Amino acid sequence: MQKLALAAAALLFSISAAAAQTTTPPAATTPAAKETKAKPKTPAKARSAESIECSKQADAQNLHGKERKKFRAKCMKDMKKKS
Repeated sequence: MQKLALAAAALLFSISAAAAQTTTPPAATTPAAKETKAKPKTPAKARSAESIECSKQADAQNLHGKERKKFRAKCMKDMKKKS
């Protein structure tokens, strides 16, 4: 019975010691290392007047997701026809 209690105590001690260990972060996660690996950002494309106007209309209608994309596609198509 004592051997069982000692074994259980030793097991609990080893588990708690292993859980308490912390690891140091790898050297590659420093901010300087991230900057060297980052891809250069491409400049944003200029948006047409039609695109901006259709976006404003979609915002006014509170459209999001697929509905917004569908609305803007139709709006831009209609605006190009008028030009």
